[in-house]
Amino acid sequence: MESNKKSLGQWILLILNCAALCIGGTAGSLLVRFYFIHGGNRKWVNAWLQTAGCPLLILPIWISSRRKQPSAENIHITPKLCLVCVVIGVLTGFDNFLYSWGSAYLPLSTFSLLLAPQLAFNAFFAFILVNQKFSSYSINALILVTMGTVLLALHASGDRPNGVTSAQYWLGFSATGAAAALFGFILPLIELLYKKTTRRITYSLVMEMQFIMSSSATVVCTIGMIVNKDFQAIGKEARSFDVGELNYYMCLVWNAICWQLSLIGLYGVIFLTSSLLSAIFMASLTPMVEVLAVVILHEKFTGEKGMALAMALWGFTSYLYGEYQNSILQSSNMPEENGQGRESAILKEEESSLELVVEEPKSNKTP
Repeated sequence: MESNKKSLGQWILLILNCAALCIGGTAGSLLVRFYFIHGGNRKWVNAWLQTAGCPLLILPIWISSRRKQPSAENIHITPKLCLVCVVIGVLTGFDNFLYSWGSAYLPLSTFSLLLAPQLAFNAFFAFILVNQKFSSYSINALILVTMGTVLLALHASGDRPNGVTSAQYWLGFSATGAAAALFGFILPLIELLYKKTTRRITYSLVMEMQFIMSSSATVVCTIGMIVNKDFQAIGKEARSFDVGELNYYMCLVWNAICWQLSLIGLYGVIFLTSSLLSAIFMASLTPMVEVLAVVILHEKFTGEKGMALAMALWGFTSYLYGEYQNSILQSSNMPEENGQGRESAILKEEESSLELVVEEPKSNKTP
């Protein structure tokens, strides 16, 4: 009964993290593009906002630490674990900058589709780092997503936003691809960290690790802002923002909140399941971002985007079906494996009892 309650609690926590990832990811993507199309052009500022909301984690971490019983095991992050989190955070900071660079020069609908190959990168690095297993369905999914992106790249010349040069467009195209590759490496790296650490991983510890990663990424972007003199330019940029100075600052604040909400969901999904599932879930958000970009930002939805979107959905469905078939196969083999395990245990017990019977007369001999 206790295990059932625990399982139900994990499912509820997984649903909540998926919801946080969905809401934060889609809203954050829209706010990033909103910032750039209305006069914002500071890429380091936009990258900084993607992790600058990390102070929001202080309250739940403090509440979690207060709820621990005095006799309970005091689990906190170690210096070695902290160092690894800092390294991952630095990589995240540079990935945020690449993400910001791509979103500055590409329409959101094109940008979101170009991020879809991070699923393929995630699968590749997950295979190397955490021994992720693949089936024909998962391989089919990776091929379809990659082909959709190539199709989009071949017909992307007419999709360039107004005021963006051809060189800037292809620079954004390349930066988005690099961001997808780096992010596809970071997610399995986080999963590997969870698996290799000698500490018992709890959700509270996950939040502490996320705080250190986000803080490190924020420091990297802060240095970039200082070098690029972005702090001095924020006030001027706010006054020239198309929809008003107040909306400019509101955009920045909500941008930071939404991205931190997305990160909470992302790290939670990796903790509860795997990095590959988190990447698949993010890929499944592509249709939602596509529709919202067309409805809210009035972007064009071309036939090539429709084909790429269809391939992405087809690949995602293929992967989910493969996972479903795999779960059925594992459940059907489980009773047989358990039976074999019980038989081997019985044989070992019989062998040990025979050894005792044989050795017993020896122990009764008189010298």
